[in-house]
Amino acid sequence: MTEATHTHPDSTHYDADVAIVGGGPVGTMLAILLGQRGKKVTLIERWKEAYDRPRAVTYDHEIARILATLGIDSENDPAINYHDELYYWRDVNGENLQIVDWQSQSASGWRVRYWFNQPDLERRLTKIAEALPSVSTIRGWEAVNLAQDADGVTLWLRPNEMEGNGPRVRVRAKYVVGADGANSFVRQALGIENEDRGYFFDWLILDMIPHGPYVTAPSQWQLCDPKRPTTIVPGGPGRRRWEYMVLPGESPEEIAKEESAWKLLEPWGLTPDNATLERSAVYRFQARWAKSWNKGRCAIAGDAAHLMPPFAGEGMCAGVRDAVALGWRLNGILEGRFGADVLDSYTSERLEHAKHYIDFSQELGKIICISDPEKAAARDAAMKADLAARNNAPVPTDVCHLGDGVWCAETAAAGELSVQGVVEANGKRDRFDQAVGQGWMVIGLGADPAEALTPGQRDALGLLEGRTVTIGAPGSGAAVIDAEGTYARWLDAIDACYVVLRPDFYVAATAKTPEALRHRFDEVTARLHLVGEPAAVAA
Repeated sequence: MTEATHTHPDSTHYDADVAIVGGGPVGTMLAILLGQRGKKVTLIERWKEAYDRPRAVTYDHEIARILATLGIDSENDPAINYHDELYYWRDVNGENLQIVDWQSQSASGWRVRYWFNQPDLERRLTKIAEALPSVSTIRGWEAVNLAQDADGVTLWLRPNEMEGNGPRVRVRAKYVVGADGANSFVRQALGIENEDRGYFFDWLILDMIPHGPYVTAPSQWQLCDPKRPTTIVPGGPGRRRWEYMVLPGESPEEIAKEESAWKLLEPWGLTPDNATLERSAVYRFQARWAKSWNKGRCAIAGDAAHLMPPFAGEGMCAGVRDAVALGWRLNGILEGRFGADVLDSYTSERLEHAKHYIDFSQELGKIICISDPEKAAARDAAMKADLAARNNAPVPTDVCHLGDGVWCAETAAAGELSVQGVVEANGKRDRFDQAVGQGWMVIGLGADPAEALTPGQRDALGLLEGRTVTIGAPGSGAAVIDAEGTYARWLDAIDACYVVLRPDFYVAATAKTPEALRHRFDEVTARLHLVGEPAAVAA
């Protein structure tokens, strides 16, 4: 149910399991994940109309995997595309300085990199949320006060265009999530401080719609020219993006004017006659993160929790990961499966994961954001030597660990996104997620995990609404067939037979023997703060 304007709420009281402040892709994704489980969600968005200009233009394999669970197929969707190319960083003469792997098929079953138009994706997510009867959206209202107690959180809202003591609406929720951007009201109301790297560069973003076919070679690259550092990337089907560093002494206001934009685009063959300038805006690239992402019954996500330069294409991706990490935790808490303390692992896991990409993005930014010719020449020489020493091998972007949390650090591959292969199950051949599903799972390769677990552990898995899955080789007669040998190769490489898999596709633990599996399973469930009778979860 969507209430697009709701102009006269007066004393209307919106009770919710979770109130989400911020209706962008992160807040909407979280609303979907909660609403799919029947949770009553109030999604609060300060703008009456969705912003219809591009912002994020790319996402990685993990986000493709998440979107696939909503029926959005990044491989075959006409609104999403990909380019089978590496990501090049080149000097003014077109010689390679750095190569990043944006070409490979990821171990999680999807390509490393996809391109899209954010307004299109947001409309699709909004449509999915609107179809969920337990999700209500309030547009044109902003949060102005927040108070939490032992039982819940109270938000006070006012119309966005009002100031002072205008009409208010009170929203009472069991939990509140702030996905309300870099200037997050929720973060400030909670008194959460930021860790700021002091990384400030202004860049002009130009989003273009060529009127006909337009190809650059390569499709995605960085021009590390000290006279004007430049980013050239796709912007989704039919779109291109150019990003130009605002040089020292330049006026951001002047360079963002249309006439300045078209002058910068002249060398690339784009003019008002053959292309449409969809957006010209200057953004300040920053590197920072909140020191804590949860406090009591409140949490923050997306840009409210972290900001990173865009050079690795991971900003929105990090926010979507936040939504998924919060989704399974909040669902479990509200369903009486987990204790509220499991939210603490949201901060510890996600903060360190996001910091990895912030650091990576910042290091990439240090490469390109050099406007001094002598420093640029020294950079070029050093990077070319390093690239030659690596035999032009691209930098991998595929593996990043969670921070400490609901996973066993002592076991191989734990804390990493799980490998995903093509399987035959339930009468179809597809990726594991689409053929088998998602959720808490204990997977055994050529072995039945149910036989390895104790009765109490099987009860605990049932409390999680989890299941055991046996994967077998072709011809084995197993319910799930490892059609391309992906799982056999993966588990052989890490010397494991069993995998404990989380709802967000991360590996909680691996084990080689039934005894080791039982030990690791107990460790994982202890970190979940399971709620239940001791007899129901005892080994």
